[in-house]
Amino acid sequence: MKTGSRIPRLFGAALAVALAGSAGWAVAQNAKTLPSLSDTRVAPQQTEAASRRVVIRFLTDSDFPPFDFYDEDGVLIGFNVDLARAICLELNTSCDIKARPWDELFGGLKNGEADAVIAAHRVTPAALKDVEFTDRYFHTPGRFAGRKDSPKVEMTPSGLDGQRIAVARGTAHEAYLKAFFRDSPLVVFENADLAREALAGGKADFIFDDGISLAFWLNGTLSRQCCEMRGGPYLEPKFFGDGLAIAVPKNDPQIRLLLNKGLDRVRASGRFEELVQRYFPVRIY
Repeated sequence: MKTGSRIPRLFGAALAVALAGSAGWAVAQNAKTLPSLSDTRVAPQQTEAASRRVVIRFLTDSDFPPFDFYDEDGVLIGFNVDLARAICLELNTSCDIKARPWDELFGGLKNGEADAVIAAHRVTPAALKDVEFTDRYFHTPGRFAGRKDSPKVEMTPSGLDGQRIAVARGTAHEAYLKAFFRDSPLVVFENADLAREALAGGKADFIFDDGISLAFWLNGTLSRQCCEMRGGPYLEPKFFGDGLAIAVPKNDPQIRLLLNKGLDRVRASGRFEELVQRYFPVRIY
């Protein structure tokens, strides 16, 4: 039984059914920049105690590219792996990163095998029963895409009035469209792959999909370079989740403070943006 949840496989099933409730569609549409971490206030004595660590032990898994995977030489790499190393570098500590199956990650954290788990876990009420989380380090936006040769229109409910929008059935993206884009006819498919094929084949004017997997499709061979992102990211947490974070034990508040400090430094140095550009070929924010 899984003890946590994460974003969908980049070319697999879409997000779970949307959560109830809503906020204005424009809140997410206007979020044009990479979401920032929250401002963590750290007491000097807490920082000093936490900084005495000489090594931080991370667990991740190994089959979720581009976040964590083995390269052709059998070396564990990925966005999560490089981010963990960047954090350790900023904190002047050694970094020990081991791969474990997804279902065993939280167990390894609880039994003391690791100090933290960095494996694209979503921050959910269910996960918070087992672990604490750092500040968010990544978000999973919804994004529109359209064919490159299609007319430029505003990606708003009025701008897409009457436009056919492809979407995967039973996803947060379908629920969002039904809530805020009611004048756009939806072309609903059993999965995101079929929705993308419909866009490429002209059976839909636009697609609304998970921004991460959509970015890889746009940059890959299956899209035949037909299409491009349109408009900005949609980050409404009630539909698209509260972001990804590093999981830490409930009984170790110092490691959370330390990792938040490291995340802040990685962002301030510009290293975080470098990693995003390296692992995500099409900008998702």
